[in-house]
Amino acid sequence: MTDSTETPATTATPAQQKTALVTGASSGIGAATAKALADDGWRVVIAARRMDRLEKLAEQIGATAHQLDVTSQESVDKLAAAVGRIDLLVNNAGGAIGLESIAESSLEDWDRMYEVNVAGTVRVTKAFLPSLLVVEGNAGLVVNIGSVAGWTPYAGGAGYNAAKHGVRAFNRVLRLENPGTLRVTEIDPGRVATEEFSLNRFRGDAEKAAEVYADKLNLSAEDIAEAVRWVAALPAHMNIDTMQITPRDQV
Repeated sequence: MTDSTETPATTATPAQQKTALVTGASSGIGAATAKALADDGWRVVIAARRMDRLEKLAEQIGATAHQLDVTSQESVDKLAAAVGRIDLLVNNAGGAIGLESIAESSLEDWDRMYEVNVAGTVRVTKAFLPSLLVVEGNAGLVVNIGSVAGWTPYAGGAGYNAAKHGVRAFNRVLRLENPGTLRVTEIDPGRVATEEFSLNRFRGDAEKAAEVYADKLNLSAEDIAEAVRWVAALPAHMNIDTMQITPRDQV
């Protein structure tokens, strides 16, 4: 016999469900973050350049997929028009190219890293800022995925170091310019063993990419996704400014 006082389970209606946009979501940290947020009940919008991967992930987690090139203002504007309002923006698109010294580095690589990591983050944030600033209860949240490279320079990393320092500066200024009306968090991972980061850095050299993680204690994309989901679940009166996350053997 069923207790008449029992309250049936309820689910959020489309109007109540919060929307999260994750860029760079076709693999690695972005894909893991999208999965984690979907598991927590968010309506998830995923965006990246490779639609084949996005559509497969979208089907798996019940997300909406949109093609996005963060280096193109036209692409960003098209995404903003299609998506509309959001409650959470996860700026994850980024990456490193090369490990050459300053003397041997290519300015084209520097430009590309700046465009993807810094200018791309700025473009997407500006496009969705009006929506984020009117989230009920001042609960709008921007999570920028930076790197410990934005704190600790290293030989061969000047271009990437500079780009991630730029993300840090952007994150801090965005916070300063919107006190009380927007939450802004920077999550800075250390060594994360993903399928593509080092492969892209070494221009497809799988052997060199594998050496980065060999015989080391590495983080996973899911580890960083757990940090994002924790920040996203906090009450609206709380702001986590920065988080550095590293494996215990990385100092």
